Amino acid sequence: MKKDIILAGVGGQGILSIAACIGLAALREGLQLKQAEVHGMSQRGGAVQSHLRISDSPIASDIISEGKANIILSVEPMEALRYLPMLASDGWVVTSINPFVNIPNYPLLDEILREIWKCHHYVTVDADDMAKNAGSIKAANMVMLGAASPLLGLTATSLEAGVSELFAAKGQAIVDLNIKAFRAGREWSISQIKP
Repeated sequence: MKKDIILAGVGGQGILSIAACIGLAALREGLQLKQAEVHGMSQRGGAVQSHLRISDSPIASDIISEGKANIILSVEPMEALRYLPMLASDGWVVTSINPFVNIPNYPLLDEILREIWKCHHYVTVDADDMAKNAGSIKAANMVMLGAASPLLGLTATSLEAGVSELFAAKGQAIVDLNIKAFRAGREWSISQIKP
């Protein structure tokens, strides 16, 4: 088993929380893990990207080569578009359709989505709406983790345990909210992935 994942978004959208949950799940399943440090401006509103590599054998590098990513997991559509050159020919793009408009010339959402929909494999998610329905828009990152979960090669049980562990210090209500958001994203993705 080997998965090379690009995590993308902007600062403040919870990219590091997604990476932590995946990492906790991978370790729970006895897998190897390497993560490159976040590239870009990790302050709120700046572009953020991270490389996450999971394998059942030793991993030599923490950097994913262009054209080799199995998954681009993005919480922002333009950031998904930015990293399409990293995607393998059989890779998946899993992205929120909710833009974070942080530049004056932000492209039209329809144009961004049309480019993403040209990919062979994609799942687009209204993460903000699902997170609101789960209890808080702040859980949009967990919706996106759930949406990517069927493609990660990790069990839903391990991923939910990672979510629980990450948010445990904030109390059971926050854990439950984030698990609910994760499950909503997972159910949506399963309904969208064609066999």
